[in-house]
Amino acid sequence: MTDAPRLLVLWCPDWPVVAAGAAAGSPPTAPAAVFSANRVVACSASARGSGVGRGMRRRDAQSRCPGLVVHQHDPDRDARLFEPVAAAVESQAVGVEVVRPGLVAVPVTGAAGYFGGEAALAELLIDEVAARAGVECQVGIADGLFAATLAARRSALVPRGDAPKFLAPLAITELDQPGDERGELVALLRRLGLRTLGAFAALAERDVAGRFPKDAVTAHRLARGLSERPPLRRALPPDLSVTETFEHPLARVDEAAFVAKTLGERFFAGLARHGLACTRLAVVAITEAGEERVRVWRCAEPLTARATADRVRWQCEGWLNARDRPTAGIVRLRLDPEEVVGGQALQLQFGSMGRDADAAERAGRALVRIQGLLGPDAVVTPLLDGGRGPAERVRLVPWGEPRTPATADQPWPGRLPAPSPTVVSARRVPATVLDAAGAAVRCTDRGELSHPPATVAADDGPSRHVLGGGGGRGRGPPPPPPRRPRRCPA
Repeated sequence: MTDAPRLLVLWCPDWPVVAAGAAAGSPPTAPAAVFSANRVVACSASARGSGVGRGMRRRDAQSRCPGLVVHQHDPDRDARLFEPVAAAVESQAVGVEVVRPGLVAVPVTGAAGYFGGEAALAELLIDEVAARAGVECQVGIADGLFAATLAARRSALVPRGDAPKFLAPLAITELDQPGDERGELVALLRRLGLRTLGAFAALAERDVAGRFPKDAVTAHRLARGLSERPPLRRALPPDLSVTETFEHPLARVDEAAFVAKTLGERFFAGLARHGLACTRLAVVAITEAGEERVRVWRCAEPLTARATADRVRWQCEGWLNARDRPTAGIVRLRLDPEEVVGGQALQLQFGSMGRDADAAERAGRALVRIQGLLGPDAVVTPLLDGGRGPAERVRLVPWGEPRTPATADQPWPGRLPAPSPTVVSARRVPATVLDAAGAAVRCTDRGELSHPPATVAADDGPSRHVLGGGGGRGRGPPPPPPRRPRRCPA
């Protein structure tokens, strides 16, 4: 039994390439690719036929396809040009949610009953998008957003309750969807021999939570055909919505961009005060003529302040530049959280400094400011260096100074051998170590064990068998005496 709602997902293949080509006026059949940081973000079908793939370097892509048309990644452009597609879907079905530019989701139950079934609804939306937006698309229906997205890529209508059966034979690489950034998890699962979603779903949830990173629990739920996270049972505060009213109506994109930043920060701060984060955001605009425009953005990860501002800016830009743009300027913007989760889901952002350049820059500025207020030693980072014990090996380095180990490669006589203990007591605990015959094991003057240890009892506790050890060679034949140098006869 699944807890995931039944959704229809409409997918426009290779949307970043389609949007870039439409903005640049390049032929739609030409091999093209969109690049970000000199790597392929998306490519057309003709480019894939020449061997171009996502993540490939620009030089490699152009060597495989010499006639490749190169576009730069522009999320604003993708969102702006996708608004006509979302509007075409909304003209036939209610509850449209933009997952990302190129992908929208619609609840199936009401619309399918009105139009005579799920297959009829899918055919109607494909024709409507082609007629109003001039874009080719594919539709999939299944239980849950993840299964419906994969169904859309295969133009499949998965029967109700069959999402786990549909997902089971698919490759584990399907977990790494654009925007999810699960490449490291997928690589780890492949190394462990889990090549399909069904093999991953067969694992017990407690084993996944105990042995894999935090994001693996969400991926495990998706592989089982469940929703990304369990529903939040907590009663929501009534003041989570944020509204901004303007004296002068917004009619230009640059004005909307400035307002979006301020509004996104206020919205994020309001949720954070209640320990919450938003995963479905409704952007509501009211014009001077009384028109109301509403668009819901569904997000795989909880929204940060910057991500919220981006979606508000994209949506306003899409409305202001659409063919059926409002007849008057926007006088009021409102952000409503349609779905929230616990705010602890955002606490991985600081730890992802190495993977997110913007987060690293913001965190660095904040740490330097703290040092200016409290002194250079107020912010330190741990560095693993040389030493005999675990506590001695950790050296605290002030923020901004070089983090170079000084003595890590030096020999440390008497150093505790690996593996390090999982628990280190704050006081010295007496222990009794016995050999197989029940005799006490002692340490010789040379630092060797008198007998191989068999049992150990700490602090008058029960005896436990010794499975392995290090640092002592046990009793054995005495080492040969050092040889004296031979003198040459005079």
